[in-house]
Amino acid sequence: MSTQAVLSPDGRFLLVDILFDARPAVNPDGSPNLVVANAPDPDGLVIFPVRDDGALGEASFANAGGAGPFYIAFLNRSRDTFLNGFAVGDGVLVSRINGEGRVTDGPLAPIDTALGKPSELCWLQVTSDNSLVLATNFGYGTVSTYRLVDGRLSLLQDPANNAIPGDGTFRAVNGLVSSGPSDSWLTPDDQYFYQIFGNAQVLVSYHLNKTSGRLTEIGRNPIPYNSPQGLAGF
Repeated sequence: MSTQAVLSPDGRFLLVDILFDARPAVNPDGSPNLVVANAPDPDGLVIFPVRDDGALGEASFANAGGAGPFYIAFLNRSRDTFLNGFAVGDGVLVSRINGEGRVTDGPLAPIDTALGKPSELCWLQVTSDNSLVLATNFGYGTVSTYRLVDGRLSLLQDPANNAIPGDGTFRAVNGLVSSGPSDSWLTPDDQYFYQIFGNAQVLVSYHLNKTSGRLTEIGRNPIPYNSPQGLAGF
């Protein structure tokens, strides 16, 4: 099961995150049976060379650096450096791809998983100056912020917002009642952050403090129940 496909900034490679190595199933006791990619087989990132005519060449499988890779984001103005968020690895790491399509991974920077694993950390947003990374935790109903300095991630606020409760009809893989936050958007001036909470039927607006990494809620807008899965701004 693939989660996201991203073209490298130079257009030479298509990078695809794989969340599951096999179709999800259910155990006899009703619990989910999930064969998560990159856990432990180093196969969670698929890299396709892009030919001059736009066709894709033969795929190669690479170590994504953590379990359950979900979201890829290239740094602004970078040709080779990208972030990857891990739904089961519960963190974010910095990776680089060279001209031959080979990837090297930095260390995984985890969030606090005291609420239970996995956190289902999924969507990422990066500030325009590449100084902050915002990571949405689907299983917790929260957002965590990281500081990025010289290619190294350090956890800044975890969580950065007050958890948004769900309506009680949905539980995450870790068993918690979740508001099911999905996609997010950060305004180009880095001042405002918007987060979908599908199981709470709300789009929440925040002000981002770039010094502290804290998100302060400034508004809520109702959205259709459990249907929104993508958010884009301009």
